[in-house]
Amino acid sequence: MLTRRHTLALLAAAGAAPALAACGPNAGSSASGMRIYWWGGDLRNDLTREVLDMYTAENTEVEVSPEYSEWSSYWDKLATQTAGGTMPDVVQMDEAYIDSYGTEGSLLDLETVSDSLDLSAMDDAILETGRLADGTLVGAPNGFNLFATGMNPTVLEQAGIDAPDDTTWTWDDFLELCQQISKWGKSTGEDVFGTSSFGLGSADLAAWARQTDNQQLFPREDEELVTKDTIVDLLEFSRSLATTGAAPGASAQMEDDSASLEQGRFATNRCAFMQVPSSQILTFQESSGSPLQLLRMPARTSGESRMVNKASMYWSIGKSTADTAQAADLTSFLLADDAAAEILKIERGIPAFPELQETVRPLLSENELVSLDFAQKMQEEVVKPPAVTPATGVGFGDEYANLAEESLFGKRSTSEIADDILSTLESMQPQR
Repeated sequence: MLTRRHTLALLAAAGAAPALAACGPNAGSSASGMRIYWWGGDLRNDLTREVLDMYTAENTEVEVSPEYSEWSSYWDKLATQTAGGTMPDVVQMDEAYIDSYGTEGSLLDLETVSDSLDLSAMDDAILETGRLADGTLVGAPNGFNLFATGMNPTVLEQAGIDAPDDTTWTWDDFLELCQQISKWGKSTGEDVFGTSSFGLGSADLAAWARQTDNQQLFPREDEELVTKDTIVDLLEFSRSLATTGAAPGASAQMEDDSASLEQGRFATNRCAFMQVPSSQILTFQESSGSPLQLLRMPARTSGESRMVNKASMYWSIGKSTADTAQAADLTSFLLADDAAAEILKIERGIPAFPELQETVRPLLSENELVSLDFAQKMQEEVVKPPAVTPATGVGFGDEYANLAEESLFGKRSTSEIADDILSTLESMQPQR
C-alpha cells in the first residue's frame, strides 16, 4: 500500500541500503539477449511489455528478456543479482537507490554511449537529476514530476473562499487560508480541514530548507546543510497547523498519513490542500471525483517557491552488460521513441523529452493534462535540483518521519528534536 509517508520518504531519502558487491565484467548479459528489469503495477507491466514487443518486432535479431517485480521485493532481488554478478542489462532505478548502485560501480556512465543513447534534447534541469555527486550520469530520467501543492477547488467553492495566488502566497497565507476552511468545515458539521500532514515527511523538510537560503539535506560542496533553526521553524509550523485547527489533531493526522493514497483526506474531499508529487494528482482525482489542481508550493518569502524537478524514475544500464551499444539502443527506444511514448504516455511521469510531451498531449485525458500543463509551466522557473540522495543517506526519510511524529505530539521540545534530526543528517553526509 502506497501512503503519503512512503511517497515523501522516497522523494527525499528513503528505503534500506542494498547490499552490493562488485561484479565481474560482462556478467549481466546472457545468451538469451538483453535482460530488462522494472517495478510497478499491472498497468505498467502490460504497457512496458507492449513497448518491448514493438522493439523486438523492429529489431528481430535481438531477444529481450523482461523481468518484473512489485516494489516490495524489487530491491532485494536486484541487490542479490548485482552481488552475484548477474545484474540485468537495463534497469529501472529510483532516486533513493541510484547513488548506492552508481558509486559502487554497478552502473554505466551513460555519456560513454551517447552515440546510441542521445540525451542532448533533454532539458538540463531534468537530466541533472540523474548525475552522481561527481557528475557521472548513471540515470536517464524517463519521467519527472515536481513536489507541489494539490488543491481541491470544490472545497474552496463550497466554503465560499477564493483560490490563492500561488505566485505570491507564503506559508503564513497558507496557514490563514487553511484555518478559514477548517472553521467553515466545523460550522457546517463537515469533516473537512484546510490541510493535513505537512511537516511529517522528509520531502517537506527538503522543500522548506530549499526556500531558506537554498539549504539542502545533502548539500553539494557549494551548498549549505540545513540548519537547526530551519528545522525548528518547520516543526513549529507543523505543530501550529494542528493547534490552530488548520489541520486535524496529531492522532488524526497520523492516521491520515498512514492511509493509502486513495483513502486519505485529500483523495476523499476532506481537506482542501496537500503537498503532493505532481504526478500523483491523477490518483487523487480519480478517487475524489473532483477537478483537482496543482499549485506552486507556498514560500517562506513571497515569490520564492524554489520549485525543482525530480525524476519519477530512471533507466540505467548495468556496467556489466556484454553489449553496451545494444543496451543503450534499447534504453533509447524506451525513452525517446514516438510510438513507445504513445503507449506509455505519462504512466512513468511526464516524458523527459519536450518533444514527446507534445506527442502524448492529444492522447491524455483532461485530468492527465493537469499534471502535464503544470510541469511544463514550471520549467520556466525551476531551480537547480538537489543532489541525488547519497548511499549514506538512505533511511533518512524513516528517521525523520519518526522524529516529526514525536514533535507533532509534543513529546519533546522542537529544539531537542531538531538536534536529533540534524545529528542524524550530519552522520549521513557522504565523505568528500
